[in-house]
Amino acid sequence: MTFDQITCRRDLESLMTDLEVSAVRLTECSVSTGWQLAFAATDVPTIIYICSGAGRVTIDDGAPIPFGRHMLIVAPPHAAIRVDVPDDRGGGVTPRVMHINWRSYHTTRARQRLEAGSDESAALLICGCFRASFGVSIDPFAGLSCAIVEQFNGTVEFECRLKAVLAELDAQQVGMRAMIAALLKQVLIALLRRSSSSTDRWPGWFVMLRDPQIARAFAEMCSRPGAPHSVHTLSRTAGLSRSVFMMRFASSFGISPAAALRQLRMRFAAKMMSRGGLSIKQLAHAAGYGSPSSFVRAFRQTYGHAPMDHHAMMLEFPKHETWPPEPRVAQRRAAQQDESLRSAAREHCGTNLTLTP
Repeated sequence: MTFDQITCRRDLESLMTDLEVSAVRLTECSVSTGWQLAFAATDVPTIIYICSGAGRVTIDDGAPIPFGRHMLIVAPPHAAIRVDVPDDRGGGVTPRVMHINWRSYHTTRARQRLEAGSDESAALLICGCFRASFGVSIDPFAGLSCAIVEQFNGTVEFECRLKAVLAELDAQQVGMRAMIAALLKQVLIALLRRSSSSTDRWPGWFVMLRDPQIARAFAEMCSRPGAPHSVHTLSRTAGLSRSVFMMRFASSFGISPAAALRQLRMRFAAKMMSRGGLSIKQLAHAAGYGSPSSFVRAFRQTYGHAPMDHHAMMLEFPKHETWPPEPRVAQRRAAQQDESLRSAAREHCGTNLTLTP
């Protein structure tokens, strides 16, 4: 293994540690012969695991994907999905359709098993959608252009983990979210291992991490969000000039390094607040801010409320609810500002730019 391969693998190890995963919706789906499950598009990736049976999955207007037992499919965000178990009698039989909209599907104490058709189940699946992110909303699946399809012959590891998630949703016990996050993260890491090439390059579906030099700098930001990072230090970590680093970072992540660092710092601060015992000044210092006022302003722009109100807001959030709230207006404005930052970086590529999140 070359030095670059070792470094790439070390960066990936660090990023997998910092990746946060949560279930948005997850349930068992039973499909009878001649039926179709039609899932409306949603803004997060969809995961489908085949426990038994055979059929086909169609994503948007793409070619049907034949499926069998132990196949795992991850569909991109904003994709409509159809799961069919065709009637073998032929004659162009039109399938009966059960429409599913994840936004109207509510997780409760009693598991809501979806059953398309009242006949004997011809295919049993575990279906749902999830959110994975670095920081507040840096999604490694956002740029996924086509489905990830992997066949795991002779193994039930995914089935066991996903059924454990369903059991957690049923039980609604203390620590449920932590358990679900850990189980889903195991599934994604196992998928990442399977998708990785023998040369340990970034898997194609981790679109934002295809650039190993940028990924190396991002891993440094994730592992030490409170450190005094600057374009100079991060570009040196990446082994690039400042101007090239700024442009390639924006190309990989769709936001500026300053915006990415702000998100990582805010998530870090929110975690520390959940543990309690720190003043605003201490939180600001730990998150890399020189003044409490700058920290409070950045926190409010990210979460829509002040740090001192964060704990109460989290307590008011329904414990059974897993669907993430709509993006804040402030976050949309920040995205527009980031575009301006990228343009400025290109125009002033020779200047000594610093991060001021």
